[in-house]
Amino acid sequence: MALQVCSCFALSYPKQQYQTQTQNFIFPKFLLSPSLPKPSSSTQNRYPEKSNDRNEEPNLSIRLSKRNINLSILALFFNGFLPNMSKCAYAEELELQRYTDSKEGFTLLIPSSFNKVEKAGATVLFEEEGKGSNNVGVVVNPVRLSRLGEFGTPEFVVDKLIQAEKRKESTVDAEVIGVAERSGQGGLQVYEFEYKVDSTRGGMKRIFSAAFVASKKLYLLNITHSDKPESPLDAQTRTMLEQVLHSFDAAPQT
Repeated sequence: MALQVCSCFALSYPKQQYQTQTQNFIFPKFLLSPSLPKPSSSTQNRYPEKSNDRNEEPNLSIRLSKRNINLSILALFFNGFLPNMSKCAYAEELELQRYTDSKEGFTLLIPSSFNKVEKAGATVLFEEEGKGSNNVGVVVNPVRLSRLGEFGTPEFVVDKLIQAEKRKESTVDAEVIGVAERSGQGGLQVYEFEYKVDSTRGGMKRIFSAAFVASKKLYLLNITHSDKPESPLDAQTRTMLEQVLHSFDAAPQT
């Protein structure tokens, strides 16, 4: 598919004024609102009022205060500390590592659990261990463009991507989810797309794609992940894939 799209870029392109039409991706936010338990009135009434007799046993109201403090500490532990532990585990599962191709001139983040494999037509390809259908690939090809905007708007480009998908015999349906544009290295124009494809080979898939043009070369990133109804793409994995998407850029000049 990527090679088909690259061919579209290499052909003649419309001379049209670039228009900015973007749609922002939505990222999940996690909110924590720990609260402390309050003793009920019935609990307070079980204890007698404070006595003025200095010779009696330690004051029961002081015991109550200590009990409240202990409960508060427990509440802070479970509501505050444990979510932080979850965040640590979450961060470990989302571990990414930087990959830079100095020869071709691009860089991006890759899930540390993905393995680099060889595949004809791909400049580089990383696959999830044991699940080759979940992968991250980059294709680089020469073009006659100086910047991506010369080819068209983000909507125009994603339409070319969808057309290329639909031309595959295995494609049942393809639908655009989101389109965006951002600035990369040195103000580089970067288009980002999200769409889903229903295929006879692997079923439903979620695709995150990014493209930019630099030094008369088209750089195309394709992130593919299974998104079947019985096992849909979860928020955690989606966040990781979006981090990969947003990290795709031209390599810094050295």
